[in-house]
Amino acid sequence: MEKIRLLIVDDSALIRKMLTEIFSRSAEIDVVGTAPDPLIARDKIKRLNPDVLTLDIEMPRMDGLTFLRNLMRLRPMPVVMVSTLTEKGAEATLEALRLGAFDFAAKPKIDTAEDLSVYADEIIAKVKAAARASVEALEKQAVQHNSDRILDVQEKHSADVVLQPAPAQKHIKSREKLIALGASTGGTEAIKCVIAMLPETTPAIVVAQHLPAAFSASFARHVDLAARMSVAVARDGQAILPGNVYIAPGDRHLLVIKDGAGLICRLHDGPAVNRHKPAVDVMFRSVAQNVGANAISVLLTGMGADGAKGMQEMHESGACTIIQDEQSSVVWGMPGEAFKLGCTDYVVALENIANQIMKQIQQEK
Repeated sequence: MEKIRLLIVDDSALIRKMLTEIFSRSAEIDVVGTAPDPLIARDKIKRLNPDVLTLDIEMPRMDGLTFLRNLMRLRPMPVVMVSTLTEKGAEATLEALRLGAFDFAAKPKIDTAEDLSVYADEIIAKVKAAARASVEALEKQAVQHNSDRILDVQEKHSADVVLQPAPAQKHIKSREKLIALGASTGGTEAIKCVIAMLPETTPAIVVAQHLPAAFSASFARHVDLAARMSVAVARDGQAILPGNVYIAPGDRHLLVIKDGAGLICRLHDGPAVNRHKPAVDVMFRSVAQNVGANAISVLLTGMGADGAKGMQEMHESGACTIIQDEQSSVVWGMPGEAFKLGCTDYVVALENIANQIMKQIQQEK
């Protein structure tokens, strides 16, 4: 099998050296070159023909966003942004994802050997996934323009550590629906695409997207600007009402809980599940237990399998289940795993998911 040809673009000689050493740990990745700025990178892309780029945002001569915009127009390829996980860094990184970047990772830090090892595993996995990504989906995302978060240093838990499984309950069918939407890699744009096409009268939506805490407010603002519904980061104890979208904050699980005749958001600071917090499995399980057949479950593009088991539980509770199809997904990991479990009612292209949701709502009125 041919190695993944990787070009590292960063103005810091130290970061270039650290990333080169990290990627040398993988037998599947060959760092074919490095570049201190986009102009040198442009020449090296022509000469070295890399499969994947890692790209810094703040660089001399041309910033990373301008370079990415030109790259996705002239020579589309998978790009992993290497950014700072701050509010300012969040804005720039979300802009990069809108422009067609595959994913992002934090800047490497010189901390403990254990932290560096976990970081290495995470960024290597992202570059490998980028090499397998749908460039067509990334290119489409970039054309339309003209949200995997950092892994926790924890063992891999299931949703049981936050919310115990319960026997499927019979929920009386009602007109009041709830939409539960989960995503990861490629999901920031996919979520925005779906929500932007829904009317302001749509039932409430709860969202679990894998993002760091520093990105939550920026992500909610970006979706809100595109939406007719009202979009915000969920608050603990907040009533869940139609016409509103509640996004899980980047450092908490989002659960949907019954409160009298209504539903509320409950934020939970338990362990990471499937190495993520928020985890889609946790949110889906809570919806299965508290909303059941009155819910619609939607699983979009993303690496890994988070959300697949939760979708199966929602399916068993009588909820309608919808996944994004492989062709329109940047990574068909999470929806693909749900498909393998046989718990999906509809497999739909991204641009048709909002329409499928509305059809389901109208059908059940």
